[in-house]
Amino acid sequence: MDKTKKPLPSIVWPLAALGLILLFNLIFTDGFFSITIKNGHLFGSLIDILKRCSPTMIMAVAMTYVIATSGIDISIGSILAISGSVAALLVWGGNTSYLSAGADVQPAALFFIIVVPLLVSMVLGAFNGLMVSVVGLQPFIATLILMVAGRGMAQLLTGGKVLNFSHKGFEFVGRGYLLGIPFPFIIAVLVIALAALLTKLTPMGLYIQAVGGNKTASHYSGINTRMVIFLVYIFSGFCAGIAGLILTSDITGADAGFMGLYMELDAILAVVIGGTAMSGGKYNLKGTIVGVLIIQSLTTTILTRGVPPEYTLLVKAVVVLAVLIIQSKRTSDFIEKTTAKVSKAGAA
Repeated sequence: MDKTKKPLPSIVWPLAALGLILLFNLIFTDGFFSITIKNGHLFGSLIDILKRCSPTMIMAVAMTYVIATSGIDISIGSILAISGSVAALLVWGGNTSYLSAGADVQPAALFFIIVVPLLVSMVLGAFNGLMVSVVGLQPFIATLILMVAGRGMAQLLTGGKVLNFSHKGFEFVGRGYLLGIPFPFIIAVLVIALAALLTKLTPMGLYIQAVGGNKTASHYSGINTRMVIFLVYIFSGFCAGIAGLILTSDITGADAGFMGLYMELDAILAVVIGGTAMSGGKYNLKGTIVGVLIIQSLTTTILTRGVPPEYTLLVKAVVVLAVLIIQSKRTSDFIEKTTAKVSKAGAA
């Protein structure tokens, strides 16, 4: 009889980490799991986690596919800022003299406020895709260009100002509720569903894994590797644009210098925590979603526990490091060997 045991799925450890964070809050944080209804909307720490994690989750979904192709996109924070800046400019009708008394403001139609920033974001994603797939630059270097230049572009668009605005229709994107559920989370679910459908119902999912596993072999097997990489980076830009719209409408303003700053790191971290290897190949979209929830749950826990702001990043880094060490191959092998020895000792 074959006594070999299959290794645990890679998502087990992220789920265990998320469970421990929630268990800690169940024991030590009063009211963490309480959900109330006010004005027809759901409120509570859990609802806040779902709302606040939505922009990162949207970008992390795209980052999963980018990393699966052995790439990386560190420009999504800057693309986010550009998307938000373009949206704010359209709300102001392109009139940046809004600080002047009596400035004539004629907002663009809501359709254009949403669609134009997304188109701009996709063009920026296409630029990254061309640099990587056609020019042949390393993904880190190619996206580093737009990471630096993109932040400057966003500041040029806003004239170095924080563009505050008031637009009820656009504000619904980041602040609204649908059937009591935060609208940003609904957008995140729709993006996840779209990504899953595109990779499950079409060969795209297999192409992504093939390109990430062995680009040369994929090319000779007939896969258009350049097109696969190009489309993945366009999707990354698209998702960053959506995240930019959510954040901009939520804070009712575009702060080009700080909006989305370092969010690309959280997206990358969520992908790695979820079990997708940076070397490319197989990816774990479910694990990425759990990774985002871990990061946001941890952040919310730190804030609700009253941890001083100067310790927040340190605590977050220590916990995330512990999760990564536990789910590493060396640790998994050690756990399996220890479990086998205990089983043999018990049988004897």
